[in-house]
Amino acid sequence: MVRAGVVPGRRIAGYAAAGVFLVAVVCAGTIGVFGLNRVFTGLFFGVAAAVGLLILLFGRDGVELTEAAIVRRTPWGTSTVAWDRVVAARFALDEHGRWTLALDLTDGDEPHRELVLLSIPPVHRPVAGAYDQRKREQVTEIRTMLRQRRIPVTILPEIAEALQEHWKIAPPTR
Repeated sequence: MVRAGVVPGRRIAGYAAAGVFLVAVVCAGTIGVFGLNRVFTGLFFGVAAAVGLLILLFGRDGVELTEAAIVRRTPWGTSTVAWDRVVAARFALDEHGRWTLALDLTDGDEPHRELVLLSIPPVHRPVAGAYDQRKREQVTEIRTMLRQRRIPVTILPEIAEALQEHWKIAPPTR
């Protein structure tokens, strides 16, 4: 199983709003019960509760590539995409200048849909920390899974060069 997925900006904003709301509710409840002198205590417990909520929400949100299917999870539901719906994969630039690894899917009436697996900043140096190492591992694991499924991968030449030079990931072979 490979864990991937990108949380969309709207959902991030919703999670942040839920966290701020939880801080306000816990703080107001603490002040209501114990008095105005417990503002900082209410803030402390509110922030702690909000951090727990955000860990729960972000931990539940993602995509899992399994041998049987692709499982998309959100905090409120789960959906499954069969591997036979995957037409191709592509590693390209998105509208924000980040590198995006996405799957192109077919769906009965809908001609094409996209499922974004990774969105990483461009690589300009060797692995420098835990974030780079984790993203390198994810790219390698996803490529291995796609290769086993014989799914064609399109990759921009500048991305392939940078991955090979800095992260020592060989370009895909046909």
